Amino acid sequence: MTNSTHTVAVLGGGAAGFFGAIACAEANPQLTVYLLEKTGKLLSKVRISGGGRCNVTHAADTPAQLVQHYPRGAKQLKEPFKQFGALDTVRWFASRGVQLKTEADGRMFPVTDSSETIAQCLLEAARKAGVRILTQTAVERIEPRPEGGFRLHLSGNQAQPLAVDRLLVATGGAPKAEQYAWLQALGHSVEAPVPSLFTFNVPQSPLKELPGVSVPQARVVLAGEKLEYQGPMLITHWGISGPAVLKLSAWGARRLAQLGYTGTALINWIPEYTEETLREWLNAFRAENGRKGVVSNSLFGLPQRLWRALTDLAGIGPETRWSDLPAKQQNRLIELLLRQPLAVRGKTTYKEEFVTCGGIPLAEVNMKTMESRLVPGLYFAGEVLDIDGITGGFNFQAAWTTGFLAGRAMASAPPAPPLNQ
Repeated sequence: MTNSTHTVAVLGGGAAGFFGAIACAEANPQLTVYLLEKTGKLLSKVRISGGGRCNVTHAADTPAQLVQHYPRGAKQLKEPFKQFGALDTVRWFASRGVQLKTEADGRMFPVTDSSETIAQCLLEAARKAGVRILTQTAVERIEPRPEGGFRLHLSGNQAQPLAVDRLLVATGGAPKAEQYAWLQALGHSVEAPVPSLFTFNVPQSPLKELPGVSVPQARVVLAGEKLEYQGPMLITHWGISGPAVLKLSAWGARRLAQLGYTGTALINWIPEYTEETLREWLNAFRAENGRKGVVSNSLFGLPQRLWRALTDLAGIGPETRWSDLPAKQQNRLIELLLRQPLAVRGKTTYKEEFVTCGGIPLAEVNMKTMESRLVPGLYFAGEVLDIDGITGGFNFQAAWTTGFLAGRAMASAPPAPPLNQ
């Protein structure tokens, strides 16, 4: 392994690490750029994202639109997104032969609908730029050199120490604070990591027999808390999922951790109605459709299986007609439609996508360059930072942006002086 005073190392073979390494090598071909990955797998999260399609970014014309979707980091990302935003991501991939398409909800995917398209694009861009990729290479210890830069003590395939002038940490989020100890040893503090983007476990759910049933719009409210979100919702065999739940979990990540992931989720299945407008609508419907069966005719566009479950919970018999529906059962049905309580007892990681809230505090990072304010020559990108977005391509966009800015900054920063000076 060549040790050079014109050497840059990137730790982490994920989206942010690759983008940083490529940006650095392309901006300054004279640099030797290493990308070190402790496992044997590169771009693993890219490959599994979006059900194997890779949700690359989200359609957003301005930074102001983008930052609305980050529970942590919104304010600090506004300027970085001006330098490299969603439109820049689209152009970056297009210039390398990968076209993206926009779906109805704003998510952007490769036209191939294959995450491998994105992975191969990044691998090829790194190869062309001359990035030296080393897998099965872990950093055991980072030692600042008196003359500037760092000495990386490695294990795995490369046991010889590596001297570098600049170092980009793009190792992703970690579930436990002690996993950041090596960064704390360099002088940084850490915002305690907690999970973000997860589904709710409801072991005693009255809807457990309805897995796969979904509604296009539901409002999920955490009782007693200022936490709610509206969007598509999915009933699962373990509880509830879908964008409404996932996004609520992101905005409420820290509070939900404090609560031990327990509480009562109140589900509004028809959020376009208030109690007053719903009662008025039902009374008018009853007047005109008194002979219709309550259970057999689903209302409000709700799936028939869900409607049957709600009417059963309201105590409405299968033969009951609207004209015969007692006020008590109608009131119970109204309550279930607008505020069905589900006892949340735990969480489940969404598919294989693990996102954390927490990491290196943004106050300790120069957000124009991603360089540490505490340790010269040390840079950060991606989820190792205390940045996280909701679902929809926002976490990848943060990775592309922070990786790009870090890579460009490292390419233009002056190298450490020679060892003999």
